[in-house]
Amino acid sequence: MSSSYYKLEISNRIDIGNKGAKKERRKGLVPGILYYSGKEATNISIKKSNLLRAMNSGQRIFEISQDGESQYTMLKHVQYHPVTDDVIHFDLMRVRRSKKMNISVPIQLVGESKGVKEGGILTQSLTQVEISCYPTDVPEQIELNIDQLELNSGLSVRDIDTGSKDIEVISDSSLNIVSITAPATGKEDDDSLQDENETLESKDDPKEMNDESTKSNYDEKTES
Repeated sequence: MSSSYYKLEISNRIDIGNKGAKKERRKGLVPGILYYSGKEATNISIKKSNLLRAMNSGQRIFEISQDGESQYTMLKHVQYHPVTDDVIHFDLMRVRRSKKMNISVPIQLVGESKGVKEGGILTQSLTQVEISCYPTDVPEQIELNIDQLELNSGLSVRDIDTGSKDIEVISDSSLNIVSITAPATGKEDDDSLQDENETLESKDDPKEMNDESTKSNYDEKTES
């Protein structure tokens, strides 16, 4: 779990609207808003380099200083330029340390499964899981050990152990996370190819077609 939080150096933004946002970007800042349930949103801006480092830190909760008081926030939404992919706007949501919140965190597979050692193919179908916890308990990732995972078996959300009673997994427990399947054998491929060739040969065999045509003509003469 995070013992410290990445600090975002925010500043109040006076210039608002499209014109004001463009002005901020020319100064190397990214315009955004800070909001909290039941309170009016505040227009803010952050140095672009500071925001990008925060986004690449792997953390989900960030610390800010507002009116001389440390607060915890969550990066709720980021808007990118449709052509350059530059970050052009963001939303920060304030969270309370004393109130649980819902948040999605990455799933990290650890270990090497028995099935993979035996030649199986590993497929991870779920990369994030939603949890409920206090902001101060948000983990950077949820680890799932796959050492005992055998061929033709899998693990689902219900197999996750958060290691803390204060962190509750709220995603559907039946969702599959990872599975190990046996690779297709060479014999199965050969049999499939042989069946396909036999089908094609049967359709294109001129002798068989002539035999059927001769039989049809004979039957017509007989009936006459």
